[in-house]
Amino acid sequence: MAVSTRVRCARRHFADRHLTKMFLAKPQRAQMKICNEKKRISFLGLCLFIMGTLASCTTQKPPLQAGDLPRVLAVETFLTDMAQNVAGERLKVDALMPIGLDPHAFQPTPADVAKIADCQVLIVNGTGFEVWLDETLRNAGGNRLVVEASAGLQPRKPAQTEVVDETQDPHFWLDPVSATHYVENIRDGLIQADPAGKEIYTQNAEGYIASLKELDSWIRTQVEQIPAGQRLLVTNHESFGYFADRYGFKIVGTVLPSVSTGAAPSAEQMATLIEKIRASGAKAIFLETGADKRLADQIAQETGAKVITGLYTHSITEPGGKASTYLSMMKYNTTLIVDALK
Repeated sequence: MAVSTRVRCARRHFADRHLTKMFLAKPQRAQMKICNEKKRISFLGLCLFIMGTLASCTTQKPPLQAGDLPRVLAVETFLTDMAQNVAGERLKVDALMPIGLDPHAFQPTPADVAKIADCQVLIVNGTGFEVWLDETLRNAGGNRLVVEASAGLQPRKPAQTEVVDETQDPHFWLDPVSATHYVENIRDGLIQADPAGKEIYTQNAEGYIASLKELDSWIRTQVEQIPAGQRLLVTNHESFGYFADRYGFKIVGTVLPSVSTGAAPSAEQMATLIEKIRASGAKAIFLETGADKRLADQIAQETGAKVITGLYTHSITEPGGKASTYLSMMKYNTTLIVDALK
């Protein structure tokens, strides 16, 4: 039997055994899902406009007076930690998203709209990560400084994604060197909003950037424990590209072929990933906290790779947890990856 014929048979066999019922959708269902999603988003936008306006009218604090410090809100918890390190004791930085929430699944509630309406500085990741942002800002009304932490960084195009409108990877923060640019942008934003605190923000940013450089060196030292040929990553979705580029890993593939966790793979894509894992000898499939294990477990059964769960990539933990700061989050993830591959 020709190689191409064997591959086609293997793909068909895998689809029949594992994926037909769970993961295949008819084109009609897919089209219906798209239409329903558009209707849901339109309805959600209308609800947010009405409810957000009411919430902001009833809960918004009085306007800042001369000499008052700006109210600062960061969207993701890892951004909140970074921003608080820059703000120091001068400002309190609040988080929009709760700890442990997947930002890809976030939809702002009326209370969230009210929080945004109440702030003078809003810190976002940018690069399309907050898909809800523009509409929510319109609903919140008012004026505020929006600081895009990833501004100025050159996004990579994910290798695995086949989603037309997802051509850029927003997960810069998983590379500590890119995170230094986050800190610089946050510093500049806080200085713009509060010029009197310039010296404080500048000094704090310098100290935190030094910590990020130490983190970069530490990660590089840890990764050196893994033989170069074994630095192979299979992840839940397209998120570790910048980490891989920085530390010499190869992305073999992703379970979900997208930069978002909301995508669904086809049987063909799953079969292709299985072939890549077998051909490369990748030892592990890495999943983030909260990720569904079922697909990864099926792939592991077919390839012999082990499933490693519990990476903290989109959210830090509560104080005292395994990843309660951005720095500890990166160290925890690195240790998990190195122990699995060395």
